[in-house]
Amino acid sequence: MSSSARAVHQISRPQGFPTAANFAFVTEDPPSLRDGTALVENIYLSVDPYHREGMDGEWELHAPLEGRAIGRVVASGDARLSVGELVFHRHGWRTHALVRPEEARVLRPLPGVPLSAYLSVLGGTGLSAYVGLVKIAQLRPGESVFISAAAGGVGSAAGQIARLLGAGRVIGSAGSPAKVAHLTRDLGFDAAFDYHDGPVGDQLRRAAPDGIDVFLDNVGGDHLEGAISALRDHGRIAWCGAVAQYNSSAPPPAPRNLYDVVGKSIRMEGFLVRNHRHVQSELEAFAAPHLRSGRLVPDETVVAGFDRVVDAFLGMLRGENTGKMIVQVGEV
Repeated sequence: MSSSARAVHQISRPQGFPTAANFAFVTEDPPSLRDGTALVENIYLSVDPYHREGMDGEWELHAPLEGRAIGRVVASGDARLSVGELVFHRHGWRTHALVRPEEARVLRPLPGVPLSAYLSVLGGTGLSAYVGLVKIAQLRPGESVFISAAAGGVGSAAGQIARLLGAGRVIGSAGSPAKVAHLTRDLGFDAAFDYHDGPVGDQLRRAAPDGIDVFLDNVGGDHLEGAISALRDHGRIAWCGAVAQYNSSAPPPAPRNLYDVVGKSIRMEGFLVRNHRHVQSELEAFAAPHLRSGRLVPDETVVAGFDRVVDAFLGMLRGENTGKMIVQVGEV
């Protein structure tokens, strides 16, 4: 185990898009082990869009941000966590963490599946996609589904899961021609478009001339308006995120066609994945055989080095990743 520990602290509130000046790297002694705790040396850290919201006031300044992480127990003061075990926990943005057993989940990695998958398709991003499609939108075989920010962590998992659930047509939006090609070539989307190329509603109607049944939204704004225009009667919207407004002091105007939700009898429901953690075992049971067969791929951008945590976070907000953005800070 390293003789020192490092952490990234948020030291100021962002004004608009965050910058590196909002953070500081701090070196300190590893946390002291106490009875009922275990010391974990982190291996993988997750940086996520929801961190941007938390920066505005949810988290304290001069402290590490809350974040999903995977690490190895290097010392233990509780029999429920043994030295050498791999655990998932939420004390990220640091190299070492002191965790209690109730804060950690012991991982039993699947043969042939990378450990990092527990932060991507088997982690919060995959769980968001699964909950949105299965529990909220209740996607049925043969239905058409549109996924915004489809080349991101949640979107890339959602497209693959929708296909495995028997969706008739899977459509995604992304922010570059390369990402559009990735969706259709590598992840099994039937159609995809670059939202920079024209109004979302127009492009969606070309991709789905017969309309869509389900929309999993990670963006909001013009994507929500475009999806409402394309949804069939009794369509469903599972609203997961609104990345279009995270860095803006004023939210975008409400969709101009919002009342069509009434006219088409559309059901729209927002959700927070933290309220659905009990579905984790169901996700793993669903995903495990498909991961083993290769029909489900952990789509990830892995950045190496603790010094690059902030760069990875800001790059994720700029859309520089494909799939889930993960930072590797230790040896597997």
